[in-house]
Amino acid sequence: MNNQIDELKKLIDESDNIVFFGGAGVSTESGIPDFRSKDGLYNQHYKYPPEEILSHSFFKNNTEEFFRFYKEKLNSLKYEPNITHIKLAELEKIGKLKAVITQNIDGLHQKAGSEKVYELHGSVLRNYCMKCNKFYDAEYVFENKEHIPRCSCGGIIKPDVVLYEEGLDENILENSINAIQNADMLIVAGTSLTVYPASGLINYFTGRNLVLINKDSTPYDSRADLVINESLGKVFSQIM
Repeated sequence: MNNQIDELKKLIDESDNIVFFGGAGVSTESGIPDFRSKDGLYNQHYKYPPEEILSHSFFKNNTEEFFRFYKEKLNSLKYEPNITHIKLAELEKIGKLKAVITQNIDGLHQKAGSEKVYELHGSVLRNYCMKCNKFYDAEYVFENKEHIPRCSCGGIIKPDVVLYEEGLDENILENSINAIQNADMLIVAGTSLTVYPASGLINYFTGRNLVLINKDSTPYDSRADLVINESLGKVFSQIM
């Protein structure tokens, strides 16, 4: 792996407009479980399948059960950024990294110090009343003793996360595409690249160097200039 790390360092040194595109694997080393691995949320047993619970129709029709699962499984407030989050924030500070595009909803990139973060699937840190649109922070929702968190006006508070059956935010998607199109280096990490439409973003990259870092192979490995099948922590702990 040392040769691959040296190559990654070289590519970073030669690049001035790097974009990072990450998935659940970026946060697993902070202790947050992913969805599709053998120990992930989708392979655990619940009263309802997690894919069903995390859908718009389930939220609408089984709101109390949705929040029971949401509060128990998606509370990221107790977790801290790991070395990957920290190194990405450092790359942004020195002007190399221009944007982070993430499928995660945990807010750990911002907690590590990253400023230009496009959250494709939203964030648990933002919550809005469905009736009056008043903002509520994550603490209010996760620590609320009521089964269903409600606004002072009586409306239900909905987390600003993209559920199944809901579309991605058009502005965030457009900004993500624009960042990738302008990048001279795209680092894709911690994602299986199987969830559409997020996985399709890689097709907008026309820059010099495509780097894939993932424990397992992805459908795009053959298109990459560098593939590293290793944990992100081992890789990012050595790049700066």
